[in-house]
Amino acid sequence: MSIRDAIIIGFVQGITEFLPISSSGHLVIFQKILNINSPGNLIEVSAHLGTLLSILFVYKTDIWSLAATAKTQKSKYYIFLIILATIPSVVFVFLGKSFLLSLFDSIDSVSIALIFTGIILFISGFKKNANQKLNISKGLIIGMSQAFAIIPGISRSGMTISLSLLLGISAKEAAKFSFMLAIPAIFGAIILTLLDAQFYQYQQMIYPLLITALVSFISGYIALNFLIKILNTGKFFYFSFYCIFVGLISLFYF
Repeated sequence: MSIRDAIIIGFVQGITEFLPISSSGHLVIFQKILNINSPGNLIEVSAHLGTLLSILFVYKTDIWSLAATAKTQKSKYYIFLIILATIPSVVFVFLGKSFLLSLFDSIDSVSIALIFTGIILFISGFKKNANQKLNISKGLIIGMSQAFAIIPGISRSGMTISLSLLLGISAKEAAKFSFMLAIPAIFGAIILTLLDAQFYQYQQMIYPLLITALVSFISGYIALNFLIKILNTGKFFYFSFYCIFVGLISLFYF
C-alpha cells in the first residue's frame, strides 16, 4: 500500500466512521477502486485506531467525569448499560466471524447493506418526542443494532443513533451513548484482528498504517463534531439519500 493510498483510506475512515454512511462499506469500496489487498484487514485496524482516538478526544470530559464518579449509582448504571449493549456484538462476532469476514470480499452485499442503512436513516426522521431516558430494554435494543452493524455497509453510528432517536432519546444523548458504545466495540475489533495477523505484516506496512491512523484521527475529529451539529438541527436523516445513492451505484457499477 502506497502513502497516497494510506492517506485516502485514513481520510475515508475518519469521515465515514462518524457520519452515518458506513466506514466499513466505504473502505471495501475504496479498496476495490484502489486495488488494495491488505492481509488480516490491517488497514481497517489502523483506520479504526485513529477514529477511536478521536472519540476519546472529543468525549474526554464525559469519559473523565464517568471515571471520576464511577462509584455513584448513576455512573454505575450508565457503565452497566454500556456493558449490556456491548454483549450482542461480542456474541455476534464469535458466532459468525467467518461469515462476517467473507462479506468484506463481497461488493454486492456491501451495496445492499448501504441501501438498508439509508432506509433506516430515513425512517429515523419520523422519530418520537425526545423525552425518553435510557434504560435496560432500550440499551439492549441499541446494542443489538450495533451488533447488526458489524456487517460491512451497515453504519454503526447510523443504526445506534437512529434506533435511539426512534426510541425517543434526545439527539445529544443518542450521540453520546452511541460513541461511548463505540469505544469497547472498536477496541475489541482491533485486538481480535491483531491476534489473527502475522508479525511480518506489521513490518511490511508499518509506515502506511501509521499514516492511515493519523489521517483518520484528524478527519474523524472534524467529522464527529460536524455530526453532533447536524443532530442538533434535526437533519440526521438527510444522510439516507447519500447511502441509498452510493449503494445503488456500487451495486450496478462494480
